[in-house]
Parts: sequence; structure tokens; C-alpha cells
Amino acid sequence: MLIAKEGLREIVLATLVLGVLAAGAVWLWSPLAGLPLIAWIWVLSFFRDPPRRRTYAPGELCSPADGTVTEVSELEGYEGISGPVLRIGIFLSLFNVHVNRSACSGRVRRVHYRRGEFLDARHPESGSRNESNTLWFDPDPPLPGPVVLRQVAGLVARRIICHAQPGDDLPIGARFGMIKFGSRTELIIPRRQNTEILVGVGDRVRGGLTILARQPLVSEDCSPPASERRPAGPAAEVGSAGTG
Repeated sequence: MLIAKEGLREIVLATLVLGVLAAGAVWLWSPLAGLPLIAWIWVLSFFRDPPRRRTYAPGELCSPADGTVTEVSELEGYEGISGPVLRIGIFLSLFNVHVNRSACSGRVRRVHYRRGEFLDARHPESGSRNESNTLWFDPDPPLPGPVVLRQVAGLVARRIICHAQPGDDLPIGARFGMIKFGSRTELIIPRRQNTEILVGVGDRVRGGLTILARQPLVSEDCSPPASERRPAGPAAEVGSAGTG
């Protein structure tokens, strides 16, 4: 099992603390030693970082996180995007992979961290009130943009990590960060005439694998044939991105 490097500190701490508890449990009553072991396995599982590879069709945007879709809504606008937008919110439970991935190939235009509250990530106002980190992408042509990804802290999550910086070029599906211990991730895209949303509330998604939406290309004249597929490439499995 691959482990995200961002979790090494917590894993070492958990190993020390739970190791002491397990030793004490053995001295008191050996069956109790299984409880610290289960907790230690959960810590390892939380920071798992499975490889994700697939091919993508032009215009497709993949899920930036593992979890359950809790919102698919249309907004009148969003900062940096002219016209109506679509927002897809994903809740990451304590049992999901918490690595965040780029929903498209493109260049990071801006990264903005904002302090805030720590409401449960399923709360309808968590996206607007909670601590968050927002990335604006200029996607590679002919995909329309900008594309916005938001990392939103939850009730338990207290640290947002984002390694991506303005000017970075990321391939679709590339790791760029994670949120520790329960959170919400949002994808915000322009609402165009033929935009297709391919998921609904309650659907389970996997970062880098599930296609959330399909956008009409900016210029059909410069788009590749529909039969062509763009692989994520080795770069999508290199590094993990972080602020915070």
C-alpha cells in the first residue's frame, strides 16, 4: 500500500502512542491490544495513496477527490468566471482517500487560502464559511475555462495541504495536495450550452478516475478527433501538491 508523504508525521506519532497503549493492554489483558492495532491500521489506511491511471476524452473533467457527491448546483457566477457556473461538491469521509487531484490539464493561475470555520463538511454552508484553499486553472485548449478547485476543511479536518503554485503546469489526474481527516472538495466550471454533468447527488466518485463533467470544446476546428484519448501520463503519478 502506497502512503502519502504528507501523513508520515501522523503515522510516526500514531505508531509511538498506539504502541505504548498496546504494550499496556498486553500487560493488563492481552485481547485489549487489538484495539490500538485496529486504530493504527486505520491511520495507515487514511493516508493511503493508490496509483490512479486512465485515459481521458477531450472535454472531460475528472473527479478531484474520492468521496460522495453531496451537491450539484448552478450558480449565477463565481470569482474569475464570467457567466453562470456549475458546482459539484464532494464529501470525503474519514474512510476515503484524501489525496486531491487536478480535474483537468492546465496551468495554475492563482492559489488563495482563506481562514474560516470548521462546520461539518456535509453542512450546506460549509463551502462558504469553512477554512478553504482555492485554485484557479487555465485549462489546456480547447477545454473552456477557468476551472476552479476548492479544498474545504471539515469538522475534523484541521489542515489543508496544497503543493501547487501559480505558474505550475499539471496534467489531468495529477496529485496536488490533500486535506487531513474529513473534508469537502469542490469543482466549479463554466456553464456552457452543452455542458454535461455525469454524476448526481449520492454518487460515489474516485479521484482521477470518475468523470464528473464533459465540456463542449472551445473550437471544434482545433479539437482532436473524438476517437483519440489523452493518457494521464507518468507525470500524473509524480508528486503530491501543498500550502499549509
